Amino acid sequence: MTITATVNGKAVEFNGEGDTPLLWALREELGLTGTKFGCGIAACGACTVHVDGQPTRSCSLPIEAAAGKAITTIEGLKHADGTLSAVQQAWIEVQVPQCGYCQSGQIMAAAALIAKNPHPSDADIDAAMTNICRCGTYLRIREAIHRATGQAAQAVSGGAA
Repeated sequence: MTITATVNGKAVEFNGEGDTPLLWALREELGLTGTKFGCGIAACGACTVHVDGQPTRSCSLPIEAAAGKAITTIEGLKHADGTLSAVQQAWIEVQVPQCGYCQSGQIMAAAALIAKNPHPSDADIDAAMTNICRCGTYLRIREAIHRATGQAAQAVSGGAA
C-alpha cells in the first residue's frame, strides 16, 4: 500500500501496511530519527509530531490515517533558513534536557500549545503538556515555554518557574 502525505513541507510516499505506525514510517522510510519511540501506546509523548497542526502521538497513528495530511517532525520545526524556532532556542537557553530522550516530543507539544495559545499561563502549560519526562524537567519546560512566548520576565517575577 502506498500512502502519500506531506512531511516537513515535502510530498512523500510511505510504502507498507496501512496499519504501520507513522513513527516507524518516519524513522525507517524517511530517516527522520528525531521522533523517538517511548512506550508504543501513546502514553509518554516521546513520539509527538504535528498532524495538520495538532500534536499527535505517532506511535499509535497508522500511516493510512496520515494519508493526505501535513506532518511536521522535530526536524521540520526549524525555520527555512535553518535557524531554530523560538521553542527550540528557549529549550537551549533554559537548558531543559537532562537525558534528552523525551525532549523532541516535549518541544513538539510546546510548539503546538504556543501556536494555539501564544501567551499560555502556567495552568495552560500544565494542562497541555501531557508528555512524560522521567528526569522531571517540568519546571524548566514551563520556563522555556514562557521564554519562547516572550513571558520570561513575567514568569520569573511571578515565581512561576
